[in-house]
Amino acid sequence: MSRFLIVLAFAMLLPAAAQAELSVPNFFSDHMVLQRERAASIWGKATPGAEVIVGFKGNNSTVKTGDDGRWRVGVETGKADATGADLTIQSGDDSITLHDVLVGEVWFASGQSNMAFTMNRVPAYADLIAKADRPQIRMFNAQSAVSVEPKDDIRGEWTLCNPKSVPSYSAVAFFFARKLHTELDIPIGVIKSAWGGKPVETFTSREALNTLPGTKALVDAVIQADAKYDDAKSQVAYQARVDQWTAAAKAQRKLPADQRKKLPRKPTKPKRPLATEGKPGVLFNSMIHPFVGYTMRGAIWYQGEANAKPGAVPYDQTLPLMIRDWRERWNDDLSFYFVQLANFHQPSTEPGTPDLWALLQDRMRLILDTTPKTGMATINDVGEANDIHPKDKQAPGERLARWALVKDYGKDLVYSGPLFKSSNVNGNAIEVTFDQAGEGLKSRNNEQLKRFEIAGQDRVWHWADAKVEGTDSVLVSSEEVPNPVAVRYAWAANPEGANLVNSEGLPASIFRTDDWDDVEPIVEQKAKPRQATRRELAK
Repeated sequence: MSRFLIVLAFAMLLPAAAQAELSVPNFFSDHMVLQRERAASIWGKATPGAEVIVGFKGNNSTVKTGDDGRWRVGVETGKADATGADLTIQSGDDSITLHDVLVGEVWFASGQSNMAFTMNRVPAYADLIAKADRPQIRMFNAQSAVSVEPKDDIRGEWTLCNPKSVPSYSAVAFFFARKLHTELDIPIGVIKSAWGGKPVETFTSREALNTLPGTKALVDAVIQADAKYDDAKSQVAYQARVDQWTAAAKAQRKLPADQRKKLPRKPTKPKRPLATEGKPGVLFNSMIHPFVGYTMRGAIWYQGEANAKPGAVPYDQTLPLMIRDWRERWNDDLSFYFVQLANFHQPSTEPGTPDLWALLQDRMRLILDTTPKTGMATINDVGEANDIHPKDKQAPGERLARWALVKDYGKDLVYSGPLFKSSNVNGNAIEVTFDQAGEGLKSRNNEQLKRFEIAGQDRVWHWADAKVEGTDSVLVSSEEVPNPVAVRYAWAANPEGANLVNSEGLPASIFRTDDWDDVEPIVEQKAKPRQATRRELAK
């Protein structure tokens, strides 16, 4: 009898074991926005071999799950629609209903801290936040996460734009979405997945990183470190550091206030290298991969600060690598618009000053010519010398939106600040021609143009005289350089005084006409081998 009961119990359990619960990732939820005029991709899990029916606005799409229970189907969305509708998903007796789903334009917002920077961090935005009642703008804020392997889901929720939700919105993404909504008058959805202080390599898959020598070296290094990592030993060493730090803190507190010294930061807990934020591919696994395939128009990106350092693989290699990686995984030629780094640090006063920040800004400009469907918002007029997080997030957000309005939505407007086009030696001067001059180049403050540098064959840089010629050209010269060969503009982390703009008041980007090897600061002797290696990789 007991044997019979055991067999019966197993028989009763078998159907339950084979039946998998119908599920979808967190970002398929109430208040979501689907990309208009496309077959929006919806996916999830259910019982292997089961039929899944997805219904939206009278259209049904049917698919069978694979042996692993996964399913994916395209749902026709039609034209933009600001009236919320239900999206239903059914498999057998299980069903999911997503409420208040809109149809409009969807964008992905990523990068480091300046993209993660929220509206509530700017006191001047308080009144704007209080009046921010635009329910057709919606944002999915992905929570920070790390993963050794690619993940299929991430925590977060869709919220409607209102005074309660906007304080936690990415400020750049909010102003981008607001500009699009104002101009297009259709729903705008933004998926924000960003993490401060992280290099571009962590947002790129390790498979893609392995295709470029410079980034493959980074992957190899983290894999080797992970193989050597001993968690038990690391925890013991960590505790010893904490005990030492705690003892030092107690000793300091016993001293008179005027004799106390500033303590170093409290030691942080050790992490497995392949599960540490910022390491190659880690944030791709956890914060990019879950969204792969979500149907959208494109991406906006604000990052680069963490790559403006000695030893970094050139940014005009790493960012295009990431863009290609994303486009291949989405199987979509997504538009990709990024923010050029803002002016930062104390202003330089001498021409020809080597600067890694300026070098990265210029490499960002080069991406426009090498990588299709990209755009760049120049913001060398809104930065702050002492803060890597400028408070003005409206300028970068709306300047990104200009690119989208023209390139994706067919609007007729000037979409960029002046961009270097060509240069030509003309006697004792060099004539520089620009794209995106609008109705004509000019000085922002009606003063003489500043921050142009000029050099001859001796490669010695001098401040130059510069004046607008015609609509789209600037004539650059110097009495100290009778036979000029090269020009630079705004070549500094903080090019104070740079004032070339177009008719829309948008600032000109940094540029140089030379390829001389004098743009990086002189490094210590012990660091020279690394610098030489980096230059070889750059070639």
